[in-house]
Amino acid sequence: MSRVLNQQISTNSSNVESEDALLAVSGIGFDYENVPILAEVSISVDRGEFVALVGPSGCGKSTLLNLISGVLEAKEGSINTNGLVGRAERLGNVSYMQQNDLLLPWRTVAGNCRLGLELKGVGKAESNERVERLAELFDIADVLDHMPWQLSGGMRQRVALLRAVLPDNLVLLLDEPFGALDAITRRSLQQWLLNVLDTADKAVVLVTHDVDEAILLADRILVMAPEPGRIIADIKVDFEAKTDTEDISMSLEFNKIRTNILHLLSHQESVR
Repeated sequence: MSRVLNQQISTNSSNVESEDALLAVSGIGFDYENVPILAEVSISVDRGEFVALVGPSGCGKSTLLNLISGVLEAKEGSINTNGLVGRAERLGNVSYMQQNDLLLPWRTVAGNCRLGLELKGVGKAESNERVERLAELFDIADVLDHMPWQLSGGMRQRVALLRAVLPDNLVLLLDEPFGALDAITRRSLQQWLLNVLDTADKAVVLVTHDVDEAILLADRILVMAPEPGRIIADIKVDFEAKTDTEDISMSLEFNKIRTNILHLLSHQESVR
């Protein structure tokens, strides 16, 4: 049975912060060497909501994640992650999975998974218990004693995501988590990620160049344009029921929303 898609598109570049927002970005601007990278970016992500950012290379998608996480300092505007408004406050309290898995080669899988908890001061015994509790869900229970070099690319991404999720921060940022994987592994992990995050009470922001991935995973898709980076469309993707991603991607509704996003992106490329 295919999911029924209700598509709503807004071209308003700001979205109104709701009372249930765990992430609120308001009027953010950022320059690099006097070149504007982002201008007047405002987004709001509710508890339990999955938002995808898509746009051409250089429009500032990853920069926005770096600002939210506290890696970079904004030139103007404000960022609030569940009450944490300062850059130093957000560092370590926003989970951030970057494009490369960044697993420490000298640590076992379990040791890598524990890292975020250790940085928060959680003891080894409790950290190990929490890792083992989630390892089954992430399908890595059999490799906790392995070293990263012994794992496939897909398994390494599962480990990296568990490490990001485990500290139980309420905001989770994902920057092209499956970008380096082959198509078959990527599709399998997309479905797996949906299942893992289905009951998570988090605000999730995904950066991706893959429009299909954005539609399959997100509740809303924010389309960005460059020079400077800004949001030009907010597309709500409302599925009535969860089902297999293969079924969704073959539906007429899926292709309608895909065509709309590609049109927006191709227009931005043509005017650059």
